[in-house]
Amino acid sequence: MISAEKQSKKILVTGGAGFIGSHICDALLSSGYSVHVMDDLSGGRRELLAEGVVFHEVDIRSPEVHVIWKAEQFDVMFHLAAQMDVRRSVADPQFDADVNVGGLLNLMEAGRKHGLKRVIFSSTGGAIYGEPDYVPQDEDHALQPLSPYGITKLCTEKYLYFYQSTWGIDFVALRYGNVYGPRQNPHGEAGVVAIFCERMLDGKQPIVNGDGLQTRDYVHVSDVVSANIAALEKGVSGIFNVGTSIETTVVTLFETLRDELAPHMPVEHGPGKPGEQRRSVLSFVATTSSLDWTPTITVRDGLTETARWFRNQRSDN
Repeated sequence: MISAEKQSKKILVTGGAGFIGSHICDALLSSGYSVHVMDDLSGGRRELLAEGVVFHEVDIRSPEVHVIWKAEQFDVMFHLAAQMDVRRSVADPQFDADVNVGGLLNLMEAGRKHGLKRVIFSSTGGAIYGEPDYVPQDEDHALQPLSPYGITKLCTEKYLYFYQSTWGIDFVALRYGNVYGPRQNPHGEAGVVAIFCERMLDGKQPIVNGDGLQTRDYVHVSDVVSANIAALEKGVSGIFNVGTSIETTVVTLFETLRDELAPHMPVEHGPGKPGEQRRSVLSFVATTSSLDWTPTITVRDGLTETARWFRNQRSDN
């Protein structure tokens, strides 16, 4: 039975036609919430949105955001829309700030004038913490972003604190590890899991940068979704990591996907990327304490399931 409170609560998901956002929309719909999406489709796909989502094709920097918000009076915003290409942020930091900071402020000003009560923000772990002083990195780790992308994520967290302290709009910032899973786009600034899956299915050799022993904290999108729902329903505020506390090397990731998609493909190494972070792994102790959240999908199970999803997409098309 869907509660009247959920039915009456109107939720906006910015970037909701993207990889993570569309999964969050599905979970919100299945829980009985009224769900709206703002997305300019520069990275998202309309077909990822389930029936029942109200879709607004709009750039988050546009004055139209204020018109829509005044008409709809959203209670909660899940903010995922972003310029997410780290390399583009380095090449054009002004554009990166225009979208990620300017867009946020446009949304928040519309929201504070028209009933916004709570924001759940998709932030980043590795790009904010930088190279670890200790592992796993917790929320008190030094903040050492090395790219404009990481800087704008941190800036967003600070602005959300301002809107909370000044205007009473609660927020939760979720600092993700490396998110992977079904629906991830293998093109553009995609995650390595999606890129490797696509290349293996094309019979092309994926290239492992450097020695492949650099590590990341790979967290399955379903666990990211459950953290977002917990952030909505627990009613707490603050900044929390969403990761597994497990380091996985790129070589291990390659071998796991290869076993499922291309069993005889060798590992091939290319030059390392200058300035690439060597390690990244997140503590979720505070997230468990405050949001009652823990990851449930092991890296091996999640990678295997994701590889099969990519393969099935080929057979269905």
